[in-house]
Amino acid sequence: MDQHPAPGRRERKKAELRTRISDVATALFLERGFDAVSVSEIAEAADVARPTVFAHFARKEDLLFDRYPEAEALVVAAVTDRPTGTSAVAALCELMIRLADEGHPLSTIRGRFAAFWRLVASSRALQSRARELLDHLEQAIAAAMEATDVPDARLTAALAVAAYRTVHLESIRRILAGDDETEVAADHRARIGSALVRVEDAVTSGGGR
Repeated sequence: MDQHPAPGRRERKKAELRTRISDVATALFLERGFDAVSVSEIAEAADVARPTVFAHFARKEDLLFDRYPEAEALVVAAVTDRPTGTSAVAALCELMIRLADEGHPLSTIRGRFAAFWRLVASSRALQSRARELLDHLEQAIAAAMEATDVPDARLTAALAVAAYRTVHLESIRRILAGDDETEVAADHRARIGSALVRVEDAVTSGGGR
């Protein structure tokens, strides 16, 4: 039996509206800058009421980081649905490498995402929200690890997230510097594997899996 049934018509319509609002907001942010665009302007451009925007996005910053729920769902599923005998860290490593190989939007290490990261770098509010979401992601990973009996789950999650963040920020820096995206992607892939193997070694030496 399918454990993840297809969403109904109402859910699809809500998702489509959410995506449209985010797309309109992102285009305005990229054109004029995050701080120069108001939620009211976004609502008008998307042809929705201002409360409708906040019904889908709790904060203005979340209009840009609209794919965070997807990111959280992916990492939680990687941990909780991992095959028997696969460690939580190895499952996360496999997911991150797969996203990088696919050029997935959640990986954001291709040249087409340079404008996105320049926008984030231009706004303290966006930088602050990015840090908050990363903290939320770490907490979600830790909870998934605890639920699947990973020893020292919070420490393991913190180490894994810190390792990935370090690799990811370096890859973003190179993309913004104009480095060849194929080389950046290849190095990113290799560094993820190396960094998370080190995390794996650290936690397994302490008895964690």
